[in-house]
Amino acid sequence: MTGIQELDNAIGATQDWITELTRLLGWQDRSKAYLALRAGLHALRDCLPLEEAAYLGTELPALLRGIYYEAWHPAGRAFRLRTREAFLERILEGVHRDPAIDPELVARALLALLAGRLPAGEFEAAKAVTPGPLRELWPA
Repeated sequence: MTGIQELDNAIGATQDWITELTRLLGWQDRSKAYLALRAGLHALRDCLPLEEAAYLGTELPALLRGIYYEAWHPAGRAFRLRTREAFLERILEGVHRDPAIDPELVARALLALLAGRLPAGEFEAAKAVTPGPLRELWPA
């Protein structure tokens, strides 16, 4: 790819995540899966308490970590997504309101992806501090 081992590893890991999310969603379009991954990560980041949001970011592969933190201003966080509707709306905005994309399906697939990729302790910690109305979206 680039000839730089660290960058090639980061790109490979990101491609793996996109491939798995594409499979979980039952889609063929990797570009849409990328948008869904980005939108879901941003929605999740914005619903977590600051400390947990930052810690979760450290568990992501390098390139995904950059995507996760993109446009994040933790000092100016005036709100957190606390309702199911606000969380799903944030995902819908992130996929450019594409009517073919179900934000709940994206949320469930992203959280299933994280369940399989994050260390069990981090997965449970993030799930535990997610606002109550959103916990039902996480896999058991």
